[in-house]
Amino acid sequence: MGFLRTASLFAATLTTGLTAGLFAAFAYAVMPGLGRTDDRTLVLAMQRINESILNGWFAVCFGGALVFTLLAAVSHLGAGRRAVLPWIVAALLLYLVVLGVTAVVNVPLNNVLARAGDVDRVGDLAALRERFEAAWVRGNVVRAVASTGAFGLLAWALVGLGRLPG
Repeated sequence: MGFLRTASLFAATLTTGLTAGLFAAFAYAVMPGLGRTDDRTLVLAMQRINESILNGWFAVCFGGALVFTLLAAVSHLGAGRRAVLPWIVAALLLYLVVLGVTAVVNVPLNNVLARAGDVDRVGDLAALRERFEAAWVRGNVVRAVASTGAFGLLAWALVGLGRLPG
């Protein structure tokens, strides 16, 4: 059980950190860069990114963060190992915020862009961008902050686990 405890917490920390890095990079580089482009470029780029991101690597990181954090929490329920449990549970709660915002804000907006189809056939790209950009960016900033917080909490739990006897 000791290996499972440590491995699940390590995997939770790693996958949450990778997810936080993705959302943070969008918050501080990708979206500000696309924000300086014309409507066609932003819409087309986000359509292509949204198509490309649905891959195995993203699934392992995004889904793995939830699964491994849950596994870490369950494996730390036993007596003598609960010292790090509050940090893991707090990280799990923050990651649930990430999942909720993704499901309620970002994915529906991504679907709006997908349904718009070929950018050269969209009647009003400016209106499409207006509907998408500001709300998507706000949602992503929330995801970046929440996932970064979850990563920090899991890292702290990992440090604490290393300090426990036995």
